[in-house]
Amino acid sequence: MMSVKAVVLGLVAVCAMSGTARAANPVVVMETSHGTIKIELFEEKAPITVKNFLTYVADKHYDGLTFHRVISDFMIQGGGMEPGGKEKKTREPIKNEAANGLSNQRGTVAMARTNVADSATSQFYINVKDNTFLDKAKARDGVGYCVFGRVIEGMDVVDKIKDVETGPGDVPTKDVLIKSIKVEMAKK
Repeated sequence: MMSVKAVVLGLVAVCAMSGTARAANPVVVMETSHGTIKIELFEEKAPITVKNFLTYVADKHYDGLTFHRVISDFMIQGGGMEPGGKEKKTREPIKNEAANGLSNQRGTVAMARTNVADSATSQFYINVKDNTFLDKAKARDGVGYCVFGRVIEGMDVVDKIKDVETGPGDVPTKDVLIKSIKVEMAKK
């Protein structure tokens, strides 16, 4: 008679060979002027958004941009502005996937957008506290903001950024740079 351990190992091997084993989510590493932030991306829950984000990462779009909007009791936003506040050109907007069941909780990463539901391009934000009022179920506009990832390492860095001095428009008085974002682990 086979042991339970042998059966489990056999099932894992069969699943891996057949391709039915669940692959790990992609992880990106964001190097900032304040330290490193690792983010897991929820590809199954937000496939359009994750593909869009990873395309910007592959294009090195984020390298050298800033966290241009920082609200210490809300979120830090980046991915669209160069130092000095110049907006960087983006691709076409994507469909809003806010109905994916993920919540704007502390440490999650979501897409910034205008008042138009499907207007997100490259800008994202990291929640520094639970902001569930941004979830589709609770959003005043009935649309919500799409969560597509979560910080798995570096919330201390996010907290350093949220505490920087800001001026008019919640813009940091000294640039908070996104030096680079790179894929650490791709889905297999």
